[in-house]
Order: sequence, then structure tokens, then C-alpha cells
Amino acid sequence: MRADGRLYDQLRQVKITPHVSEYAEGSCIVEFGKTKVLCTATYEPKAPQWLVGTGAGWVTAEYGMLPRSTHTRIKREKSMTGGRTQEISRLIGRSLRAAVDLKQLGEKQIIVDCDVLNADGGTRTASVTGGYVALALAFKKLLAVNEIKSNPLINYVSAISVGLHEGNILLDLNYDEDSAIGTDMNFVMTDKGHFVEVQGTAEHVPFTRDQLFKMMDVAEKGCRELFIHQASVVSEIYKIAGK
Repeated sequence: MRADGRLYDQLRQVKITPHVSEYAEGSCIVEFGKTKVLCTATYEPKAPQWLVGTGAGWVTAEYGMLPRSTHTRIKREKSMTGGRTQEISRLIGRSLRAAVDLKQLGEKQIIVDCDVLNADGGTRTASVTGGYVALALAFKKLLAVNEIKSNPLINYVSAISVGLHEGNILLDLNYDEDSAIGTDMNFVMTDKGHFVEVQGTAEHVPFTRDQLFKMMDVAEKGCRELFIHQASVVSEIYKIAGK
């Protein structure tokens, strides 16, 4: 049992509230426990210049944290120059592109913004999970107004953190756990069982191959539960594989 009463392989309470922005083509607020992220998807009818003539579109992302999203105030970011911010933005973009047939999208672009309202660990994994919902809702709106002719979604994508502490594998770390844990990993998966990204580091004590495989199993369990949460909002747009 963990300090917050969860089982080792239990997610925090997950909530996805759609249509929170009046203007964005797709939007939601995703909550992993106390972590809360606003995700909006914006449509641009032109692909980036380097894709013009290729027939393919693009999905990209920008991530940021509001000044009082953390325990103490952080400086407001004037531009996406911070190393951590840029790394997480790229992670979210890569993850969401794994959910889209870019040729089918055509020479258009979707920009997904993920703004952390409250941070209690797992902001990047919540951003990927909520960003997917905002993206899917944007595609639904674009289909309705004939901006795109067919749905380019090919997967669900979600992400979750896993940690290793005193031999126990913990799913979905909150801030206190993340700060104290020896091994911290982030997994991004599709509903077809493919890994999009695996990030992991060990502090003080390295982990074994057997522990890595066990962490992958726990992460997959978490991602599959997140697909169900996503599907509760967007299943009319895209069905979970095998459902």
C-alpha cells in the first residue's frame, strides 16, 4: 500500500473533461490525481513549409507549466527555450504523430498545446493522454465541416509513469513518489500494444532486465486503462483495437 492509499499497480483517479475551450478545434482538461493539464488542438490548413509538395501533414505539440502549477512559483516562459520544456514538447509531438496517418491528413497541420495547470507528477504522461483526446476531437470537428475527407487516426496513444522502489513496482507516480524513487520510467503505448517511447533512468541502484520487463507489464496495464478513459470521450471517432 502507498502513502496515498493506492495499490502498487493502481492509477490515480483519472478524469477527462472535453470541450473546455470555445475556440480550439479540440480541447480537454485531463486529470491524473492532482495533476491537471489543459490540452487544446489547433488546426492550420497548411503544412509546414518543409512538407509542401509531399502530400503529408504534420502534428506537433508545445508544453508549458503555469507559474503556480508547482509548489513554488516558476518563471513564466516567454518562449519554448527551456531544455525540459523542449524535450517534453517533442515527446508529446512524437507520441501523437504515432496516432495519425500523416498522408491521410494531407498537407495540413495540427498544433496541440499542453498547459499544466497543477503539477503533482506525471505532467508529460497526462499531456500525451489528454493531447490525444484534444487531437481526436479536432479531427471530429474537421470531418464535420469537410476540412478533411476521412479520419486519419490509426491508434489510441496514452502514456504513464512507472517506478521501482525497494523492489516494488509503482504505477503512475505522484510528485512525492517521483522525488524519492530510485528508478523512474515513462512509457508511451498504442492500443495495438506497440511502444512509441520508453524513457528510464536508475538512481543509485541499477535495475535488472527482469525488473524492466515487469515494469513494462505494469505500464501496459496502466496504458490500457487510460485507453478506456480516452474512449469514454472519443470512441465514436475511433474504436479501441479489438473492440
